[in-house]
Amino acid sequence: MNPALPSSAIPEEIAASTLNQRKRFDAAYAVLENGIRERAFPGAAFGVLSQGKILALDGVGQFTYDSNSPAVLPGSIYDLASVTKVIATTSVAMLLYDRGLLDLDQPLAETLPGFVIGVPSPRERSRVTVRMLLAHSSGLPAYARLFEAHPTPAALLAACLQIPLEVPPGTRAEYSDIGFILLGKAIEVIAKEPLDLFCLREVFTPLGMNATRYQPPPLWRTFIPPTVDDIAFRGRVVEGEAHDENCSVLHGVSGHAGAFANALDLLRYASCILSRGKTFAGETLFRPETVELFATRQSQPLGTSRALGWDTPSGESSSGHHFGPRSVGHLGYTGTSLWTDLDQEIAITLLTNRTWPDRTSQAIRKVRPAFHDAVFDAIAA
Repeated sequence: MNPALPSSAIPEEIAASTLNQRKRFDAAYAVLENGIRERAFPGAAFGVLSQGKILALDGVGQFTYDSNSPAVLPGSIYDLASVTKVIATTSVAMLLYDRGLLDLDQPLAETLPGFVIGVPSPRERSRVTVRMLLAHSSGLPAYARLFEAHPTPAALLAACLQIPLEVPPGTRAEYSDIGFILLGKAIEVIAKEPLDLFCLREVFTPLGMNATRYQPPPLWRTFIPPTVDDIAFRGRVVEGEAHDENCSVLHGVSGHAGAFANALDLLRYASCILSRGKTFAGETLFRPETVELFATRQSQPLGTSRALGWDTPSGESSSGHHFGPRSVGHLGYTGTSLWTDLDQEIAITLLTNRTWPDRTSQAIRKVRPAFHDAVFDAIAA
C-alpha cells in the first residue's frame, strides 16, 4: 500500500462550520499562543467537536522554535505517543471483545506463556488478566529503559515478559507502558495479525482516519514536527518516527506508542465514541454496550481513575474543570491529548511536540487545563 500525501487544509465540508473559530475561541487561542511564548511547545494543532459538529480545527505556532520553521497547519501530523493506547490498542481490544475473541478476564499467560515461565512467583503472575492490563492494575512497573540493554524487538519483548511485578495484581493502579506493550503483543496473537495492519484496516480506514498510521511513510514527513534532538540514543533528530525509545526498538509498532495522526482524525475517532460506536457514515464499528463498558471507571483498585484503556477526570486533571464525570481521555508524553464527554457530547484534542528539543519543559501541565476550560467557556457562551 502506498498512501497518498495527506492534506494540511481544512476539508471543504468542515470549513464553513469553523469560519468564525478565531473569534469564538479567542481565549483558547490566547492560551496556546501564551504557551508558545513560554516555550511549553513550539506549536500546536487542535480540534473541537460538539453535538456532532466540528466547531474548531486549526494550528498555531511552528514545528520548532527556529524562525524559518514550517507553520503548524490544521492537518499537521503529530506523534501521538500514549494516545496510541486508546485509538489503537484499546480499539482493537474492543473489536476483538465484540467478536467474541477476547475475554477480558482471560489471564495474559494463556496468550503469552512466557509471562509465567522461568520467572519468580509464576502463580501470582498467572492472575494478571487482560482487564488488569487495560485498567493499569496488573502490578507491572510503569516504565523501564529496556531499550538500553535490549536492542532488538525479540529481546525487548522477552524483557517485558520477564520483568518483575512491583505489587500483587489488582492491588494498585499504576499507569504502565510495560503492560500495554504486552497487551499489544497479546492482541496480535489473538488477531493473528500485526497490530499496525489490523488497526489500519479495521479501525482507521472505517473511520476515515486517512492521516493516521503507525510508521508514517517518508512522504508524510513534511507534515510532521520533530519531537526530540535525540543525542543520547539515536544520535539524530527524531521526526516521523516514534519518539519513545522502547517503541523505536520495536520498529515503531507497539501497544503503548507509535501511532501518528492529525487533529481531524482524532475528532473522527472521538465522534465514533460519542455516538456509541457509529462511524460518520452511520455504520457500526463498536457495539454501544462495548463503548459504555470500556468507558466506565473501574471500581477496583480503590481510588483508581482508570476505565478500560481510558483515563477519567480526577483531582487537578489535565481536562480542566468542565468535563463531566462520564468523560474519558488520554494524554501522550510528546504533548498530545484527547478528551471526550459522553454526556455533553464534546470532544477536544490538542496535539503538540512539547518534547522539542529536549523534553525538559513541563509548562504544558498548565496549558492543557486552561485550554480545555477556555474551549468549554466559548461553547457555553
